[in-house]
Amino acid sequence: MIQIEHLTKYYGQKLAVDDISFSVGEGEVVGFLGPNGAGKSTTMNMLTGYLSSTSGKCSINGIDILENPSEAKRLIGFLPEQPPLYYDMTTIEYLRFIYDLKRCTLNRREHIDEIIDVMGLREMEKRLIGQLSKGFKQRVGIAGALVSDPRILIFDEPTIGLDPRQIIEIRELIRTLSKDHTIILSTHILPEVQAVCDRILIIDRGRLIADEKTDNINTLAEENRRFTIRILGPKGEVTQFLRKTEGAAKVDYMSSGKDGSSLFMVQCKKGADLRRALFYALAEKRWPILELSPVGASLEDIFIALTK
Repeated sequence: MIQIEHLTKYYGQKLAVDDISFSVGEGEVVGFLGPNGAGKSTTMNMLTGYLSSTSGKCSINGIDILENPSEAKRLIGFLPEQPPLYYDMTTIEYLRFIYDLKRCTLNRREHIDEIIDVMGLREMEKRLIGQLSKGFKQRVGIAGALVSDPRILIFDEPTIGLDPRQIIEIRELIRTLSKDHTIILSTHILPEVQAVCDRILIIDRGRLIADEKTDNINTLAEENRRFTIRILGPKGEVTQFLRKTEGAAKVDYMSSGKDGSSLFMVQCKKGADLRRALFYALAEKRWPILELSPVGASLEDIFIALTK
């Protein structure tokens, strides 16, 4: 559905996007993740035809975005970081304006009514956009992207500036839309990606540094392999023993149990897995292991590990 090949963008002498390539299949929900200034918005703008690339190629369903921009853009609904809203229009006037602008051929009334219902804007359809809350303005922006029923939706920082309740509402909307659309979600908010995306792309300083399914993301940061372990033994001695164990990068005491046991969080050095070695070593000391549970690396851990 989307194919990006060796995409590069310079602003004068500054390299903003550095030879990135990836594809997005039909029906996928892909998180495009990176710190501020990493090149996310520049990539999104090239993908949607708002910017030309210095080199490389963007194709939408086999259509080159620069060679046939009108045909390619008909397949895309785009919500930029700053939605292009007209504050002196009502919601319904804005959607009718976007309908005409896109030269949409669907039944005008039925199509706009359906979008208003999906986006929960029925009570706001006759209110001026300038009088709406930030959350409802975002909804109107997404509604505009849905006009003409594009197969691909691209959202650039869709929840920036929203309060927690509004963020949850927008996430639910994106989940609903993902049933019928291919979606790229550009953001630097990590829980956003875990909540709605099937796959994660991570960009840093213009380069694509990771491409992995969300469920398999832990494989990107082996150095963050961690586990909790509850040991029945003298707390001080056990703590010192664990911290001196070869392959342990960090050991944190967490809590004590009523039975005299202690719970620790152990983080291994890269490539190390201490669980088997600790089992035998603690058995020799007659300190029983009452509990041992692996802890997957959080997306925050992985993000920091890959971009530092």
